[in-house]
Amino acid sequence: MPSASDQMQIWTVSELTAEIRGTLYDNPSLRTLWVRGEVSNLRRPPSGHCYFTLKDETAALQCVLFRGNQMQVPFDLSDGMDILAQGNVDVYERQGQYQLYVRRAEPAGRGALHLALEQLRDKLRAEGLFDEYRKQEIPTFPRTVGVVTSVQGAALRDIITVMHRRCPAVDIIVRHASVQGDSAAPELRRGLHQIMQHGKAEVIIIGRGGGSLEDLWAFNDEELVRSIAAADIPVVSAVGHETDITLADLAADVRAPTPSAAAELVVPDVGQLRDGLRRTATTLSSRLRRRAERARERLQSIGRRRVFRYPEKMVADRRQTIDELYGRLESAQRRLIRDRATSLSALRERLRALNPRAVLARGYSITSDRNGNIITHAGQNRPGDELSVLLHRGRLGVEVKSIEPPGRCDAEELDADTERGAESSEQC
Repeated sequence: MPSASDQMQIWTVSELTAEIRGTLYDNPSLRTLWVRGEVSNLRRPPSGHCYFTLKDETAALQCVLFRGNQMQVPFDLSDGMDILAQGNVDVYERQGQYQLYVRRAEPAGRGALHLALEQLRDKLRAEGLFDEYRKQEIPTFPRTVGVVTSVQGAALRDIITVMHRRCPAVDIIVRHASVQGDSAAPELRRGLHQIMQHGKAEVIIIGRGGGSLEDLWAFNDEELVRSIAAADIPVVSAVGHETDITLADLAADVRAPTPSAAAELVVPDVGQLRDGLRRTATTLSSRLRRRAERARERLQSIGRRRVFRYPEKMVADRRQTIDELYGRLESAQRRLIRDRATSLSALRERLRALNPRAVLARGYSITSDRNGNIITHAGQNRPGDELSVLLHRGRLGVEVKSIEPPGRCDAEELDADTERGAESSEQC
């Protein structure tokens, strides 16, 4: 009796996988479709391919973005990003799983170009390419200006017209470059480098007329932005669009809203300068005249002074003043000498009055013992002591006969002797 297995079709794993793959491939709705989901488990192996998972609240889908298709994704994928991925569903036979082979991708809810621009802007800002300290000053009177733009565009005509109207003597070096399309960014970089290698330009204008974000995309090229930031002479960005600011605008030393405005910023208006010089010359001449007039009036005022009109009288007056001062000096000197002489006489009299010999002249004496000690009271001696008595004139040697203690009579006798000495001094 045949078994159940003999009546059933037996598939190998490879056959079943190939059958499923063919079924998916034959379904036209699965050949090109868009899938929305959140990026997770993002991997970038050395091969350059990109593997990730798209998931929503209830399911997950394996995805692969081959290196050759990454040019169609102008922004960097990252975990957590909500994207729209376009591709086809197929089976990866080695692992027996179906996956989405991604050919394009866009951020869900906003354009890919906007996201790519934001990512590159944040990257370059973090490197400091937009910092103000890197900006160079535009020369006030450049003799040569370089321009990088399309020679067929209206931007170049506007720049040349404005420059020749404002400053006809300025030299203009033009380097042609496409300003939109795939070749625009390399050509803009080449034109920028050529002008810098030329060596004559003192400032460079790079730009174009207005356009959409896609039209202006070449001015967001990373290599072009780095070249502008690294330029050794000032660069003016003149991308004619008011709302969308390109990365070239941020990296340039100065941003102008239009090419015509860039030309006005770069070269001075000779007519205005000439008018300004005329006004300055007029003002300077007027001020010089007023200053000369004030100096003339001052000189005339000085010339009317007495010292210049009657110089001999001024000399005579000064001589008379000197004589008067000399006389006053002599009088003051004589008064000073007289006053000093009077003071000296008074001091001499005071000194004479304090002289001990003047006291002796009035009848007093100084008694001392054999050792020269002054005797001031009787108790210092004993009968028989030999004493020396100093008088106004001469000295006496005496011997003590008796000693009397001091008493009241001594004071009375002293007063009487004082009166007699005073009288004697007056007679002398």
